[in-house]
Amino acid sequence: MIGQLLRSDFLKIKRKGLWLLTLIGPLGVVFLQMVNYAVRKDYLLQQSDDNWHYYLLNVNAFTPLALVLGIVILTSLMASVENETNAWKQLIALPVSKMAVYLSKFTVLLVLLFVASVLLLIFTLSFGMYLDLGDEMPYVSLIKFSFYPYLAALPVLALHLWIALVSRHQGIPVTMGVIGVILTYMAYNLPNWMIWKWPALMQEWAEPAMIIWLGIGCGLLLYVAGMVHFVRKDVS
Repeated sequence: MIGQLLRSDFLKIKRKGLWLLTLIGPLGVVFLQMVNYAVRKDYLLQQSDDNWHYYLLNVNAFTPLALVLGIVILTSLMASVENETNAWKQLIALPVSKMAVYLSKFTVLLVLLFVASVLLLIFTLSFGMYLDLGDEMPYVSLIKFSFYPYLAALPVLALHLWIALVSRHQGIPVTMGVIGVILTYMAYNLPNWMIWKWPALMQEWAEPAMIIWLGIGCGLLLYVAGMVHFVRKDVS
């Protein structure tokens, strides 16, 4: 049954341009570095003895903001698929559980963001090779910078999907989305416990791997809380 829901949701998002957004996000992050290095490549190469690491730091400076902005847009569009056609009652009337419906929506978003992370890795590596930053490419660091923010952002994804699916008015998730993007932009000044800081991986009290486990654990808790609320909520 969950397989049928997933196929249905993937068909629905084709008309919403969610796959295009999945491509634009990582491409935009790397494009900013294309402009950055095109304008002042010599200056940037003088800032560190490890050109690859410094390049990855520059890419990662924009990754959390693009990731959270993508989450806000994708969750809003995912909810609007049913809201615009007023199809929630028809969907729930089918012989499927509301838990399966919620899981399907969450899984689709996980897949989209995972694909975006893979594309970010490919684009980052490709442009880094074009810049000829050195023969020793830091594949481990490249994987961490591409996927750690994604895993650390799972609580943000779970929270915004929860708000988007249970809100009667889309103004609420949009407002929360704007607040989330602003908080991510201010991540350096946020307390360590705020989930919008975690994708930046800048906590002084923990290694990045610890942030990942916190992201997975907190994301799971928020997912369960959102699913329980969705299951108990009357669908209109």
